[in-house]
Amino acid sequence: MSIVRESDLIGIGKKYQIETEAGDNMIIVIHDDGKRELYRSDSEDSETHCVMTLSDEESRQVAGIVGGLSYKPKALETMEIALDDLRIEWYKVGESSDGVNKSIGELGVRQRTGASIIAAIREEETIINPGPEYHIAPGTTLVVAGKKANIKLLKEILI
Repeated sequence: MSIVRESDLIGIGKKYQIETEAGDNMIIVIHDDGKRELYRSDSEDSETHCVMTLSDEESRQVAGIVGGLSYKPKALETMEIALDDLRIEWYKVGESSDGVNKSIGELGVRQRTGASIIAAIREEETIINPGPEYHIAPGTTLVVAGKKANIKLLKEILI
């Protein structure tokens, strides 16, 4: 996990220094007016160089891209997105899960948990909004939506 140090810049905003697992050093300055500046240095002792300056809107677009809102790499088996109380998570069903070879209706997913399965991904096939007749096969990645507690209940049914 990366190391993040936060500090106040009086009259300017906040500064975040990030040392990544790969050994990169990045500094993000968030100005009170919404502007962001990204800096990179080769080591903690070396000179920093401004890589780019972004507006507030551009920063949010980049955050969504980097955070995986627009594209989920196939290598990722689980992922989580939080939007206020709504969460969207990717959950890969194991070979020995209790939910394997049962339908969404049999499991009573929505009635028992309050969460919804909004997609099922298996190999190259993606089913958007699978119905209650959809049978969950081992290795299927389910995209589930709901509040944190609801998703936890759903995972307990599937485990």
